[in-house]
Amino acid sequence: MKYDVIIIGAGPGGIFAAYELMQHRPDMKVAVFEAGHALHKRHCPIDGDRIKTCIGCKTCSIMSGFGGAGAFSDGKYNITNDFGGTLYEYIGKKKALELMQYVDDINMRHGGEGTRLYSTAGTQFKKICIQHDLHLLDASVRHLGTDINYIVLENLYAYLKNKVEFFFDTPVQSVAALEDGYAVRCADEEYTCRQCVISVGRSGSKWMETVCRELKIPTKSNRVDIGVRVELPAEVFSHLTDELYESKIVYRTETYGDRVRTFCMNPKGSVVNENTNGIITVNGHSYEDPARQTGNTNFALLVAKHFSEPFKDSNGYGESIARLSNMLGGGVIVQRFGDLIRGRRSNSDRIRESFVTPTLDATPGDLSLVLPKRLLDGIIEMIYALDKVAPGTANEDTLLYGVEVKFYNMEVEVDEHLQSRYEGLYVIGDGSGITHSLSHASASGVHVAREIVGKH
Repeated sequence: MKYDVIIIGAGPGGIFAAYELMQHRPDMKVAVFEAGHALHKRHCPIDGDRIKTCIGCKTCSIMSGFGGAGAFSDGKYNITNDFGGTLYEYIGKKKALELMQYVDDINMRHGGEGTRLYSTAGTQFKKICIQHDLHLLDASVRHLGTDINYIVLENLYAYLKNKVEFFFDTPVQSVAALEDGYAVRCADEEYTCRQCVISVGRSGSKWMETVCRELKIPTKSNRVDIGVRVELPAEVFSHLTDELYESKIVYRTETYGDRVRTFCMNPKGSVVNENTNGIITVNGHSYEDPARQTGNTNFALLVAKHFSEPFKDSNGYGESIARLSNMLGGGVIVQRFGDLIRGRRSNSDRIRESFVTPTLDATPGDLSLVLPKRLLDGIIEMIYALDKVAPGTANEDTLLYGVEVKFYNMEVEVDEHLQSRYEGLYVIGDGSGITHSLSHASASGVHVAREIVGKH
């Protein structure tokens, strides 16, 4: 079965590549292969009543399926080159921003109209942060919310489903280079194409490593971000979230000089489980619909670590810490900040008596038995620093969930077209190790689609 283009992965990179191809060349024969389910079949079995923790589904509906790992995320599209990836290093800062704004326009036309675009430009909080040795990064942030994000994805799928051939629940086993294109092998069938776009996301990191090894595509190790998810009353950060929604704040620790940053802030949101390659970690969601909002705000505090010599497996390091947390807590561990400072584990009674009601049913425990001292010291320093701009952050009952790990794929060697050493084989999105966000991944899909159209 010969296609003009095969796209592997139906996350934001794959979706926007397919969308852009159909905008310019609706006559092209395009197929999208996705290991996970169609959007309407993506349901996590954890309901809080009968099933409280991850049961290890064969395919994680939170991480895989149409929309990728971002489908049930907070739906934040950060339009900036300051964070979210290094796409601008390949295509230039101006073009990267233009593509992100183009993606935002498409989202607005497919159900996102009416959502707010926040900006850190000219905000008073930048000065306040600097006065306390904290650094607020510049960005425009489109917040769709988990609910509106889902509607946008539904509408994009409705546009694409009769123009592009989708293969759901069809993991690709391997990709082989042919004389005039590529062979994409699945369990029961082999498909061929002239050009292939690989967009497998973070959850496809192990598979991507195998493909690069088999095709001898050069790669280099990337960093891993390790930390906790903080949950506290929404009022503590309301002066920041009401104006900025997402505040990316970076702090350099006095003790070690490590950088700690806030990540994925969810005002009035919920803390959730995440399954990456069988490892249970923590994340956060929030909704536009007031009926689905909570009284808490959550965000991650992450420390970046990069290993090169003699140990190169940054992701392996993060996985080992997450597995230790899973071993001690049966999944995610939760601890009161006051208990952590006093060197005692949290128990069910202390969590129940806390003034902060947890939104995730996690196991009370001791994060100091999981996180290395250097990382934990940095996180504690950051909490006290944030307390100066958001008093109440360092309260006794602030909840810390562990561990949160952001795995980044190793960086795949590609050129300014995001093309590998093979003509017509492109690697995009978070699977490339170049993008780390919804906006950057989507923009990379548009970029590659235009490159393909330009050749035809």
